[in-house]
Amino acid sequence: MEKLYTAVVTAKGGRDGHIKSSDGVIDLELKAPKAMGGEDGYANPELLFAGAWGSCYLGALGSVGKRDNVDVKEATVDVHISFNKESEASYNLSAELHVHIPGLDLEKAQKLADAAHKGCPYSKATRGNIDVKIIAE
Repeated sequence: MEKLYTAVVTAKGGRDGHIKSSDGVIDLELKAPKAMGGEDGYANPELLFAGAWGSCYLGALGSVGKRDNVDVKEATVDVHISFNKESEASYNLSAELHVHIPGLDLEKAQKLADAAHKGCPYSKATRGNIDVKIIAE
């Protein structure tokens, strides 16, 4: 395996803390979301994960579209990351990726969406670890 890039982000303070990337591009205060006793208006780990996964997923969709000669430049994905309580001291994540590919019938869109999920590095990292649904719309 050849490393192409390594991101470095330092986190302090947990969900009510701060993150900063080594290159200074990311420099954010974090707060738990209001639904979890925090405050609105701040980034949180689930938002960051959803954004990162969505961006990576669209890259994989672009590769699949190119392979299959399907234009997916206008495609969008809404990534829903849920923070779930399993028990008093145990939590997990679940995800839904809602994929929209304009001009494509749902059956073909679902096939492309599933193929992108198979190749996306974030999808690979979560495979078998969290419940994930890929939904073409």
